[in-house]
Amino acid sequence: MIEDVDGNWFLDLCAGIGVTATGHCHPEVVRAIRRQSEEMIHVPTADFPTSLTTRLAEKLCAITPGDGPKKVYFGNSGTEAVEAALKLARWHTGRKNFIAFQGCFHGRTYGSLSLTSSKAVQRDRFGPFLPGVYHVPYPNPYRCPSGRLRSECEQACTCLDAIEKGLFKEVVAPTEVAAIIVEPILGEGGFVVPLPDFLPGLRALADRHGILLILDEIQTGVGRTGKMWACEHSGVIPDILVTSKGIASGMPLSAIVARAELMDWPEGAHASTFGGNPVACAAAWETIRLVEETYISRAASLGTYLMDSLSDWPQRYAIVGDVRGKGLMVGIELVKDMSTQPPWGEARAGILRKAFERGLLLLGCGESTLRLIPPLVIEKEQIDFALGIIAEALSEAEKTS
Repeated sequence: MIEDVDGNWFLDLCAGIGVTATGHCHPEVVRAIRRQSEEMIHVPTADFPTSLTTRLAEKLCAITPGDGPKKVYFGNSGTEAVEAALKLARWHTGRKNFIAFQGCFHGRTYGSLSLTSSKAVQRDRFGPFLPGVYHVPYPNPYRCPSGRLRSECEQACTCLDAIEKGLFKEVVAPTEVAAIIVEPILGEGGFVVPLPDFLPGLRALADRHGILLILDEIQTGVGRTGKMWACEHSGVIPDILVTSKGIASGMPLSAIVARAELMDWPEGAHASTFGGNPVACAAAWETIRLVEETYISRAASLGTYLMDSLSDWPQRYAIVGDVRGKGLMVGIELVKDMSTQPPWGEARAGILRKAFERGLLLLGCGESTLRLIPPLVIEKEQIDFALGIIAEALSEAEKTS
């Protein structure tokens, strides 16, 4: 819950865009921050690693997918982590090119922005960008990028052919590609959950060609989808995992976790002055503990409840085209017409405004999707309250359409 300067209260379904995993000012996270700030606020951990930073790195190695030895690099934000992953991939492979997906969001600094393709405004007038980045379709079971009907897409389309039979045959040799970077669930692009065989197929494709697979778990990680990492739903193990947002409950922290043999760059090849800040690491340590003990299972159970509550909305509301998600990461896509499925961004803008006026903080993603990404501490009754407000706004939007 959030109170504004005029004393109005709002239920938060944004979580700072997936950041405040343990809610706003969780008392145990606050205590950890306060305690650490009284001992040491800053030290350049690249030169003088603290015991806390080391323990957090060991913890991340233990809870990320894969059993072998790993190494960790700490930064301050998701975009910094993506930049580090790109540099590491180039360093280790000796290759220069990258594959990203249409609709993806990986950050706003130049390397990560070169990958990002969720909205044109994010790139407008900022080019030229990093050369050697190739975008391919992301599989969308609701609105297939190939133009197939939904039923056909569910049966056949994984979008992998766009890489293997298209990109590699016509544009760039696979031996020139350093890494493929992908979100296990498309975030800014509309909370799109890909088909079950997509990530395993992408892992196999990368392995066939000696390409590294980078999984961007910045928005999907740290318990958000009912598992610590969204890739665990498919059993896919990345070469490099990128995380930030919810990892420290609002303190600026990010990390990449890679197989130890990959992170073979020499001392000084990459570093960060503030990365691994002791106060942020203290918040992350407490956040991970709380998520493991309580909030992963909570996200799973409440996510099931949320999806069950929304399951009939495409039948109840003529403008609700699709409901999708995992755990407490759920999207409601709005359309003008159910048969042709055109996105309806104007209706979404009106619903976001009406929700705000009724005391509910919501954000959008994609062209016309409502983004439901609450703090993992949300209560069942609060979910019911939020859905009631959204339902009222949908009914009003249908009357005026």
